[in-house]
Amino acid sequence: MSVFAHLVEQLADLLQPLCGASAAAAAIVLFTALVRLLVHPLSRAAARGQKARTALQPQIAELRRKYGRNPERLQRAVLELHTREKVSPLAGCLPGLLQVPAFFLLYHLFSSDTIGGRANELLGHRLFAAPLGERWVDALDGGGALGGLLGGAGLVYAGLFVITGGVAAFSYRLGRRALAANPVVPAGGVAPAVAAGAGGQLPGLGAATRVMPFMSFFTLVTVAVVPLAAALYVVTSTTWSVVERAVLYR
Repeated sequence: MSVFAHLVEQLADLLQPLCGASAAAAAIVLFTALVRLLVHPLSRAAARGQKARTALQPQIAELRRKYGRNPERLQRAVLELHTREKVSPLAGCLPGLLQVPAFFLLYHLFSSDTIGGRANELLGHRLFAAPLGERWVDALDGGGALGGLLGGAGLVYAGLFVITGGVAAFSYRLGRRALAANPVVPAGGVAPAVAAGAGGQLPGLGAATRVMPFMSFFTLVTVAVVPLAAALYVVTSTTWSVVERAVLYR
């Protein structure tokens, strides 16, 4: 934590001439961009994997016709096809998983009063009028709910909510388009009806498919409940993800 705090402070010092009092917030955005650049090769690999899985759909459809009455044999054949073509169904999860440690580092860094036995000086940094270590509910406490919403910190969060909502809406459109082009199937590529038996459907799959495009809007909840520094990471990373997905999956 001390090393990470020192890194954020160094980045803030570098950005001080350009960003003034909001240099630490700019450092968090820059740190997020650096993390995403490091993960970008995996994102490109995930995009190639998704395109490869899409290219396999005709072969999977043929396997369904051939082994439709034998779900176990069908699943084994689909797994063999993925192995032969060197396509992993889980490749798309890696970019997101590798970002989790960075998020929790920021979360704990701006939730701790002390770092390495000393007072956490980063808590004194702000994004305009909003302290990086406070949450949205802290902004609302200033001068009552209405006063908090219209105060400096409340307006900062309002801006973040607008950005997050716009990104989530765009992500929703991308998700709907992707689901329409590539319907979700269970792990292993088995069709829902086949996996559940003759004429059946895998329990919960239809509901999960309908809910999936709305997952991007849960980012709004995250922004509201974590310290502002962690919220900046979430907003920056989510925006990067949506733009990256629009480019790589076009």
